[in-house]
Amino acid sequence: MYKYTVIIISCFLFIFTAQAEVIKDIKIEGNTRVSNETIKIYGDIKINEDYSEKDLNRILENLYSTNFFEDVQIELANNTLKIKLVEHPVINQLIILGEPSNKYKEQIKKLIKSKEKDSYIKNNVVKDTEVIKQLYASLGYNFTEVQTKVRKIDNLNLDIIFEIIKGEPTKISKITFVGDKKVRDKRLKDIIASEESKFWKIISRNTKFNQNLVNMDIRLLNNYYRSIGYYDVQIKSNSAEIDNEDGNIELIYSIDAGNRYVIKKIITNTDPVIDKNIFYPLNKDYQKAIGSYYSPFTIKKLLDKVDELIERNNLQFIEHNVEEIIEKDSITIKFNIYEGEKVLVERINVLGNYITNESVIRSEMELDEGDPFTNLGLEKSISNIKSRNIFDKVEYKMSEGSAKNLKKIDIIVTEKPTGEVSAGAGIGTNGGSFMFQVKENNYLGEGKNVAFDIEVDADSLKGTVNYTDPNYDFLGNAINYYLTSSSNDKPDQGYENTILSAGINTTFEQFNDVFTTLGLSATHDDLQTDDTASSSLKKQSGTFDDISANYGFTYDKRNRTFMPTSGSILRFNQTLPVYADKSFIANTISSSNYKTITEDIIGAGKIFISAINGLGSDDVMLSKRRGLSSKRMRGFEKGKIGPLDGTDHIGGNYAAAINFEANLPNLLPESSNTDFGLFLDFGNVWGVDYDSTIDDSNKIRSSTGAIMNWNSPLGPMNFTFATNLSKASTDVTESFNFNLGTTF
Repeated sequence: MYKYTVIIISCFLFIFTAQAEVIKDIKIEGNTRVSNETIKIYGDIKINEDYSEKDLNRILENLYSTNFFEDVQIELANNTLKIKLVEHPVINQLIILGEPSNKYKEQIKKLIKSKEKDSYIKNNVVKDTEVIKQLYASLGYNFTEVQTKVRKIDNLNLDIIFEIIKGEPTKISKITFVGDKKVRDKRLKDIIASEESKFWKIISRNTKFNQNLVNMDIRLLNNYYRSIGYYDVQIKSNSAEIDNEDGNIELIYSIDAGNRYVIKKIITNTDPVIDKNIFYPLNKDYQKAIGSYYSPFTIKKLLDKVDELIERNNLQFIEHNVEEIIEKDSITIKFNIYEGEKVLVERINVLGNYITNESVIRSEMELDEGDPFTNLGLEKSISNIKSRNIFDKVEYKMSEGSAKNLKKIDIIVTEKPTGEVSAGAGIGTNGGSFMFQVKENNYLGEGKNVAFDIEVDADSLKGTVNYTDPNYDFLGNAINYYLTSSSNDKPDQGYENTILSAGINTTFEQFNDVFTTLGLSATHDDLQTDDTASSSLKKQSGTFDDISANYGFTYDKRNRTFMPTSGSILRFNQTLPVYADKSFIANTISSSNYKTITEDIIGAGKIFISAINGLGSDDVMLSKRRGLSSKRMRGFEKGKIGPLDGTDHIGGNYAAAINFEANLPNLLPESSNTDFGLFLDFGNVWGVDYDSTIDDSNKIRSSTGAIMNWNSPLGPMNFTFATNLSKASTDVTESFNFNLGTTF
């Protein structure tokens, strides 16, 4: 036996030595711009070491992966490694023709693989052509042609010319919803991002057809339907009909809403190794959700509470998933909580972020290097990055680490344009208005928001600059800086004033659904009066400065922020003087409650109370006095209720309103594109601190009426028909009000 073992080992050693050879010399041919030493480093070639056939293949792969060489041939004989190379030509210039905008030229150069001073690789150029077409398709130019030409300078240098023929943009002429949709077209058009093209919509990108926008529409529609209980909704957009006359497209979304499901039961199924009593406090939350319509937002809130309990009890390597069991028109929710594989995160690589700083992406990660790995943490991290809305795509890849219990994670992002320009205008019985805004959501690649907007109406001009860091110092808190200038001209009341203000504030989630706001602001108020102003108003003329601190709390239990159908939101805010020429203290509290009474009636009850009082002998400035908006007190002209100084309504030290609303979405035929609602308003504006001879106008006002919201060809129009139930003799009533608003 021993004899046979020796023979086998000897044969193995003979075969091994026959296939391996020691490299004692290296000869390289064909390289002009890449030095011999660089080739040795990239190829990982070392003198006086054995190289097998497998090792030579690895050298070949290493050299090809540099993208420096078009052809590589390797031969090892007589202890000499011969390398014959054919280098790729170098791209001297990338020339883009047919695109006048330097912004898009730079965007193209960032997106394509071919780069100036890099190797010319034909396969990359073919891919670059498709990338350019996709970029223009995302801008609505779906029939763009790209022609590629190569201009040879010499054997080793050339220019690449991309000639772009954009053609005309493909506009969305009409958006139609068909099938068993159960929701009106008007509401669905409010939900999706795509818009029908109108002659005045000269700025909006969303009137141009592109597949990414359609995909977003489908996600938004899916989320909306599922949030109101249509668990198995099916949405398709396979139909996009092209008009042969103008080349525009009619988008047709086919919707099968399916059944509407109620949550019947919620179960927690825990792994035997986990103490199930840890999750017992969830039963109270389960009982609140049982009986309501299914919503993924409800499930997410419950899962967040599961995660809190896991973190609070320091449970590691814990995973969970959700089973949704359908039984007729009800769903049983089953949370499976179990111990996952005990694996650590060895490394996280961030790829594709050629604009955004890596720290912005890492700050949204729930996992860090060295942390216990869970699929839950990874999925949450991806969700957090997507929620920043600065990337077109966010994907991940996992691979094994250097040990069995380690994993490597690649986070792959695709950048997208993050600038926005918007404009809007409105006209109504209270006059006209115009708004313009420029916004950048990823300023300097740091994930920060910068916005500038202007608002103009018949009496005022206001401009604001906002700078927001959504994740200040990577603490998870947003911080906002702002600078505002507003000018109000009231010739009929004999005054004008200019207000300059600057401030800083932060908002963060203090507890579940409880948000805290802290801020500091400085204001300069210049009030000028003329001879037509009242004597009391003239006494307030001059310039006044103040620095004030404010804080507030918001308790938000709405089922969703956009068009809520259940839940409530409660807000409180207080402003205190730090320094003021005229000191004051201001308090505001508001509450809104929503409830779906039937399929055809959605009710809302709202309360608003605001007060401002001077401290010591100081009176409250005219610009800070309280009033009620036309949405809180319908049936009265804007700013025309409350105390009267001469012939001028000056607002009060106090304002309060109670509103009851009923939205009847299915009352009118769907073809009317109109929502109908009823309201009952109670309100009061009272209190005058600067002149005791003026009546404080402490009287309850009330009105009732109807509201119609019509999606007209010119844009959304709002009509209010009101009748007064009670009023003060000095109030100015308004039985009809309309507003037309649209965006460009």
